[in-house]
Amino acid sequence: MTILEQTVAAIRPADPAALAAARAHQDSLTKPRGALGVLEEVAVRLAGAAAVSPPPLPAPAALAIFAADHGVHAQGVTPWPQEVTVQMVGNFLAGGAVANAFAAQVGASVTVVDVGVAADLPPAPGLTVSKVAYGTADLSVGPAMTAEQVVAALEAGIAVARELVDQGARCLVTGDMGIANTTASAALICAFTGKDAAAVTGRGTGVDDETLARKVEVVRQALRVNGLPGGRASGPAAGLASGREGADGLPVGAVSFSGGGSGGLPEGMEGTPEDGRAVPPLEVLAAVGGLEHAAIAGFVLGGAALGVPVILDGVIAGSAALAAAALAPAVVDHCVAGHRSAEPGHAAALDHLGLRPLVELELRLGEGTGGLLAHPLVCAAVRVMHGVATFDSAGVTDKEA
Repeated sequence: MTILEQTVAAIRPADPAALAAARAHQDSLTKPRGALGVLEEVAVRLAGAAAVSPPPLPAPAALAIFAADHGVHAQGVTPWPQEVTVQMVGNFLAGGAVANAFAAQVGASVTVVDVGVAADLPPAPGLTVSKVAYGTADLSVGPAMTAEQVVAALEAGIAVARELVDQGARCLVTGDMGIANTTASAALICAFTGKDAAAVTGRGTGVDDETLARKVEVVRQALRVNGLPGGRASGPAAGLASGREGADGLPVGAVSFSGGGSGGLPEGMEGTPEDGRAVPPLEVLAAVGGLEHAAIAGFVLGGAALGVPVILDGVIAGSAALAAAALAPAVVDHCVAGHRSAEPGHAAALDHLGLRPLVELELRLGEGTGGLLAHPLVCAAVRVMHGVATFDSAGVTDKEA
């Protein structure tokens, strides 16, 4: 088995007994039932993922910022020059970005991963070089990546998750950097949810109306040239659609497809899209994803396989999580949506995954900023399970049934 196949096979769904025990424990604590709202749901979710109640405290946290460039930048989907990607990598490594400030505030480590920056980076503390390619091809004229590149990027993300957990991380936070990566994110969200490009394509770094219109058309063009109609899912492919439905009623990970091939995909992850059946998730990722999207998907899978919760950041992480969930449906049970970004596609991705965001502050920066802000809330939710007295232990009278 490949590293990817081993990782997918190791992911288990939420444990029903732990979920029930966590709910019962929540109801026994000295507070009105449900008084902590979504935080109670978070604590129960983490108990199910860990298969124990109360769940382990999700600290310390480790942020991994996956950086890569995009060939679709040539289509004028952003006014920011491509070299900003490598410049921001330098800023992260120097500790000067917003993500660094937020990480310092919550006590999270920061690792920057070069999975596809269009330049060679010198060695530096905090930098992991796992370069698969010098950026992707232009997804609006053909597949962004080869099958081999997709698997390599996924496995790079898995390796980072394993390394950070080995170093003591008990919660992983997704981060990203890549000029033009919201275009790839919109295309992935269209492909996995069936939404129209206009509904899920946002302004990213703040583009004007003309550039937004161009960006929407580029996303539609990418879906067309890669044979991804972006319509309703047609059914599971090669056993990799989830078997569960998202909040939008569509099967998570099932995507109709009418072109392309699957050479080079791991056994059991290939398909025959020429006959009109649903395309395997890896082909969707290769067609319209980015190297950082694939690496983040692997990072999420890797954390879930190790039983460590993953806090998802914004639209980049949301689109990558769609791919991860298509490969391993149970991965969703190990994820927490840190926030809901101002990008419209993020809400669509979270709805499809059935995840409720903890923070909504109109953030659209990326880097892992929203996930970092949510980490103290996740820790507080679990701390309640460990530290709050029950009605019986405190000698407090519960309300009458």
